Amino acid sequence: MRRHRLASALAFLLLTGSAAFAADETPVPETVTFVVSTGFWEEPAEDAAEGAMRRGYYKLAAVRQPDGTAQVHLQQIEATDDGPKIASSTVLEEFSALKPYVTDIRPENSSGITAEPGLFATVYLKTDPKAAEPESWTVLIDDLGEIKVERATN
Repeated sequence: MRRHRLASALAFLLLTGSAAFAADETPVPETVTFVVSTGFWEEPAEDAAEGAMRRGYYKLAAVRQPDGTAQVHLQQIEATDDGPKIASSTVLEEFSALKPYVTDIRPENSSGITAEPGLFATVYLKTDPKAAEPESWTVLIDDLGEIKVERATN
């Protein structure tokens, strides 16, 4: 009798657990291969009191395309009272033109702390999936919001 109750309880947990998991949508689609949140931005709020600022951080994401290459998306995430909110989102066409196979994205440092507004991250990619070593490309956003995407130089 004890085994029957244990088996029933285990079956119940497995069924309700898998049903709950199936009902919840995964927060990150399978096509997202790399995501890095780094840097920060701030700007005057247009429809708020004088001196009020909008603030947030940047996010870079590599999204796998059906042909195996990737698009690199740049987002500004605003920190609001209700939690993070996408303020802007764009595909970085400099990468799309390369039809890259993204192998990694890394922030300037792993502490997550930057002293000045902006972003600096390195995207590692291959234009030929059989290449032995990836190329390094930098994404730089300065304190004025200007975006530069260029091949890294050592």
